This record gives sequence, structure tokens and C-alpha cells, in this order.
Amino acid sequence: MGDTDLISQQEARDAVESAYRASLSVAKFDQSQIDQICEAMAAAALAESARLGKLAHEETGFGKAEDKREKNRFAAEDVWKHFRSLKTVGVVAETKNIVEIASPRGVVAAIIPSTNPTSTAIFKIIIAIKSRNTIVLSPHPSAARCIAETARVMRDAGIKHGLPAEAVICLANSTIEGTEALMQHKRTAVILATGGIGLVRAAYSSGKPAFGVGPGNVPVFIERTANIEKAVADILTGTCFDNGTICASEQSVVVDAPVNDQVREQFKLQGGHFLSSVEADAVANVLLTPQRTLNAGIVGKSADYIANLAGISIPSETRCLLADCGGVGRDFPWSIEKLSPTLAYFVVDGVENGANRCEEILKFGGMGHTAGMHTQSREAAVRYGQQMPASRVIINSPTTHGAIGLSTDLAPSMTLGCGSWGGNVTSDNVSPIHLMDIKRVAFESKPINAGRASHSVATAAVASPARSMPKREQIAAIVDGFLSKKLADIPKVDTEGAVEPIAAEQTSPVKTIIHELKPQSLTENGVKHEPVDFVSETDVRTALDKGSKIYITSKTILTPAARDLGEEREVFAKV
Repeated sequence: MGDTDLISQQEARDAVESAYRASLSVAKFDQSQIDQICEAMAAAALAESARLGKLAHEETGFGKAEDKREKNRFAAEDVWKHFRSLKTVGVVAETKNIVEIASPRGVVAAIIPSTNPTSTAIFKIIIAIKSRNTIVLSPHPSAARCIAETARVMRDAGIKHGLPAEAVICLANSTIEGTEALMQHKRTAVILATGGIGLVRAAYSSGKPAFGVGPGNVPVFIERTANIEKAVADILTGTCFDNGTICASEQSVVVDAPVNDQVREQFKLQGGHFLSSVEADAVANVLLTPQRTLNAGIVGKSADYIANLAGISIPSETRCLLADCGGVGRDFPWSIEKLSPTLAYFVVDGVENGANRCEEILKFGGMGHTAGMHTQSREAAVRYGQQMPASRVIINSPTTHGAIGLSTDLAPSMTLGCGSWGGNVTSDNVSPIHLMDIKRVAFESKPINAGRASHSVATAAVASPARSMPKREQIAAIVDGFLSKKLADIPKVDTEGAVEPIAAEQTSPVKTIIHELKPQSLTENGVKHEPVDFVSETDVRTALDKGSKIYITSKTILTPAARDLGEEREVFAKV
């Protein structure tokens, strides 16, 4: 192992340790502090979006500077605007019986690709800090400078609002060995891996939670009811945006036979150029390496550049190269993910055949990622979506823009999960939500020992008869007997002054009062309902099963479980 590799490994270890120490402080920030920091970082990235886009284009040679500026704007503005109000501190959701509390994960290891370097860095820094984590970025070596500058711009803005300097770190010595040390470090909490399939597999084999993304190879089906002019415009917009470097860009177009002529004509009118079979073979030779893998030398390059590399001539206004493709697989180079403004062209008859062809393309090289369709039939779109092994099915929109949430209501993201189809842990558009652990405080809602509690109350009443309350009739009889005896001894004077004893059976005023305090029964619809003295949860559940009410007074004894359940289900009727 060379000195550079050893240096990069040590740098990665030191970076994780520093980021971990910073994470202890960031985890204590309140929501207002976190949001102020993210607001400042997003604003700084937005202000520098054009310059950073130009740096990325100049350093990597991929795409177009103006399109990279737009991707930077999307990551800094649209992503932040969407998640600005998201609660990431303390109690984030609450119902009667469940309270959800957010906790940060710690240090995020972020692997940044060369195809979308600055926009991916902006995105990952924002979602990491928003969820109260810290982040260490490992840049692709061919985009190290523009990624480092992006991290610096955002870190400096965050520091002004209280962010620890070590909360955002970009590795200066980026090697495979350094990246592996970063991912495997004991202090690394979670990995955000964007890059080639080998890197994603390394992330998943690191032993740490990881969010990785697989290849795209996106097929799009133009069904016979589609708005043909718009469908072609959308497809060209998607596959030509930044010269196809976004993995959700269209790679193959599948056309319903009845509209084939119209589709071909629209492609020609809008800047698409159909190659002859000889020209298509010449381009195929530069699309692939001798090992029949994608040639990195054509990734993110223009149609004109690829044509010149293949030694063919094309019209000067050409935006995209198209080639009729006879099948899908290793023997058909145009059917792979090309990450450039090049489209394989297939003709089928009917929705079923169109869906089958698109499924075949995904299974060859884009499982779980994205598929597209242009149609005026919502029913056909849903049927198509049900069949596709894809996490995002974009309808009547460029798949590039739709999948990342720019032209659809999907969560805006530069990291697109491919689910179990693509060997990923999620099929979501990755967001701050994925970088938080959610604790749930759960209150009992379905009591296990309610019957035992009721039995204990009843047993206690039997075991302690001296402490039980006498009935109202018993109290009245005792008081009546006492007062009758006393009143019998009190002389009564008549109108003539004669003394006259009071009859013992005379009604006692106290007795009258006591009887008036006795609970009265309730008569409804001719039915007399007597109130009860005691209610357990079992009584409530029995009433619920029968669909009846329990009649109570202010003196009725209710167990806590009976009260909660009875009031919630409105079982009680007061007399």
C-alpha cells in the first residue's frame, strides 16, 4: 500500500473522530438553531450555484455548466424549501397513545460522485445537518476540488450561525482505501453512497446502515393516446439535461406502433437524429469498453462529441442520437445505461407489449430505479406502474426531472433508493427523515391485566366488610329509629296549651331528606333504568358487546380503566 493510501486512511479516521466530537454538540441544538444554520448554508450554496456548476464542469468535463447550475439551485433551494418546516428535534409527532421523538444518528459518511458532484454535496450536507448529524464527504478523485469548495462555502456559512467547524468535513486525499476506512470506522453511524455499483456494494458490506443507489437504465413508453409532441419534448429534455448524467435520465424509448411515424417525425423536428445501422454500430463501439461495460469516456458528453469519437457525421443542430434496437441484453449495446444523450429506440404493439419491453430493459440494468410513460389514460398508467420493477414511475414528464422531484410531488432528492429490486435498503427518495432514529413512547391502549385489577377490587371489598359503605336504606332506617325514639320523648303543646306526645310512626323530616337524596331511576321510552353503584372495565366491555348503556350517578364508583374506556366509547348515561 502506497503512502497516499495510508495518508488517506489516517485522514479518514481523524475526520470521523472530529466529526463525532462535533456531533455531540450538534445533537443538543434546538429546532430554531438547526433551521437557522441550514437556512444560511442553503442560501450560501444558492448564491454560489453558478460558480460551483462551472467549477464542476471544468474539473470533470461532464455535462453542461448551465445545467449543473440548475442542479445546484435545485439542491440548495427546492430541497431546503421542501424540508424547512420538517421537525427534527424533540417530539416530532404525537397521538393519544404514541409520542414520536427524533434522535440524530451521528456521523454521516457521504460518498460524492463525479457526475453530479456539487449538487449531491449540497444536498447531502443540508439533509445531514437538518437531521442534527455531522457529515464527512469522500469526493470522487476527478471532482475533488469542486466538492471541497462546495463544502467550504456551506461550512463557512454554518459556522457564522454556531455550527462547529468539524460538523462538515471534506477529505482532501480521496482514495478507495480512505473511503473504505471512512465507511468502516466505528464512529460512522450511517452511509450515503452515490456512485458505481462496486462502491454501493462496498457500502452495504461495511457493516453499517447504508443508503445506496443502483444504476438507472430508464425506459420510457409512449402509448398511442399520448400527446406526441409533448412526449418527445419531455424525453429530449430529460436525456439531454446535463448530457444525461442524472441516473434517472431516459435511456430507451419504447413506442406504441400506431404512433411510430408521428414519434419519429417529432424527434427529427426537435433535434433527435436517427442513425443508420452502420452508424449505430460505430457508436456502439465507443459506448462500451472491450469488457462490454460502459465507456466512462462518453459519460456526460454531447451528441456531437460522441459522433466525432465514433467517426460519423451528424447535423449540427443534433441534440440526441437515436438507434433502432433489435433487442435487450449484452448483444445489444444500445440497451445499456449510457448516461449521455443517446437513446435506444423500440417499436411494440399495445400497452402489454410496451410494458413487457420496459420491464425487460429494467431487468437488464436498472432494477428498482425509474421508468416513464406518456399516456392520456390514467388506468393504463396505473397498470403500467403495477408491472414495473421500479421505485418511481413518472407519467407525462421528463423522468430526469420527475424522479428527483423537480417536476413532480415526489420528495426532492439527489439520492434515489432502488428498493429490494436494486439491492437497496429503501425505495424512497432519500431525505432527512432517513437520517434520524425515531423513538416511540407508547401508552397502553389494549389492557392486558384489566380483569385481574377488577378482581382485586372485588376481593378487597369482600375481605374488608367493616370498611364497606352501608346502603342508603340502612342509613335511613338507623337515623329514623334514633330520631323516632327521641321525638317520642318530646312533649307537644296543642292550641289550648295541653301537652300531646308525638306518635312514633310519624314521618321523620330527616327520613324524607334522605329519601330525596337517593338516586332516582331513569325512564326512557317506557323502560326503567336503575343506576349502578360500581363499574369495572369488564362491565364496560360487556355493555359494548351488547350495544347497551351503563346508567351511573355522581356516586357510582368507576375503576380508572372503566372510566377511560367508557368515556371514550360513550357508554355511560348519567341519572
